[in-house]
Amino acid sequence: MVDYSKWKNIEISDDEDDTHPNIDTASLFRWRHQARLEREEQRAKEIQQIEAQKLAAKQKIEELKKKEKVVNNEELEKEFKHLELEQRKYEEKERELIKAERMAPWNVDTISKESWSKTIFNKPAKREDTSNLTNEELELRYKEFVEKHEAKVKEYGMLSKFDDSKQFLMQNQDLVCEETSNYLTYWCFSLEIEGKHDLMLHISKQAICLHYILELSKQMNIDPRGCVSSFFNRIQQADQVYQDAFNDEVNSFRERIKDRAKKRIEEAAKEIEEEERKQRLGPGGLDPYEVMETLPEELQKCFQSRDISLLQETILKLDPEVAKYHMKRCVDSGLWVPAANDPPIEGTEEPETQEKED
Repeated sequence: MVDYSKWKNIEISDDEDDTHPNIDTASLFRWRHQARLEREEQRAKEIQQIEAQKLAAKQKIEELKKKEKVVNNEELEKEFKHLELEQRKYEEKERELIKAERMAPWNVDTISKESWSKTIFNKPAKREDTSNLTNEELELRYKEFVEKHEAKVKEYGMLSKFDDSKQFLMQNQDLVCEETSNYLTYWCFSLEIEGKHDLMLHISKQAICLHYILELSKQMNIDPRGCVSSFFNRIQQADQVYQDAFNDEVNSFRERIKDRAKKRIEEAAKEIEEEERKQRLGPGGLDPYEVMETLPEELQKCFQSRDISLLQETILKLDPEVAKYHMKRCVDSGLWVPAANDPPIEGTEEPETQEKED
């Protein structure tokens, strides 16, 4: 059941129709309204006066407390009790006035009263300018950000719905920055290199959402945290042209990630190949694989079969200069490592140098 009793005690001065015909109804209503305003003004003055008296009594009590710490006598104690009694009387009178005001009939001025009103004009904060930071400072800043927020950034990256992303960024506004965008980009790059293509496709969409927010803040020259709601509202309510542009940017970003990952994999393969080549270089700095491929076919068969006697016979059949050239390269590449007791390969001996006489 709805309790309508509170509507019975209402003082209305502008809709009564039981006035005497000889009385000016409009004047009577104005008089009643003016009398009510005067009563309310008098009640407000009394409450204000009581508040001032109560405050004065409180201040005197505080002063007496300070004096009581220094001097302790009967006069101070009597005055202290008197002020406390006076303060209680003021409080009691204030309660009576407030009660009377609460029990007073409602009228056209009090039946609908605004209890709270506030108007705020927010001035958007400007974007942070990081152009004056050095590379070392930017790197340190990024490292500290990752240490503090990496888990939250990854949590954002795994979201899929626009509403969830909007709410998450609104609740974690420290993530709305260039550092998060850089982290998501590098994460996509790493995932593509590791072969986790589907996960890269998912994270890339989240990265572009944040990229759009940062671009919007640059255009408006305001803090990107103030653009989160605007972006997600627009992307969800946008026409097909805007959505197509967003999807094109996502696809372009994915293609760039794939191209960069492909190049990085090729570079890594070359680096590994070069490192393996350096490790297999012979004592003379030549690659045994390269030397083997450039040897005459008959010499290749000798090294493949590891037949020294066949090698001796093959060297004798070759031109001495040609044989010497190829055998020296075999030694420099490590294909041929003659032992101390091995018979020399004819035609490959170094000519003995004769000492010049003084």
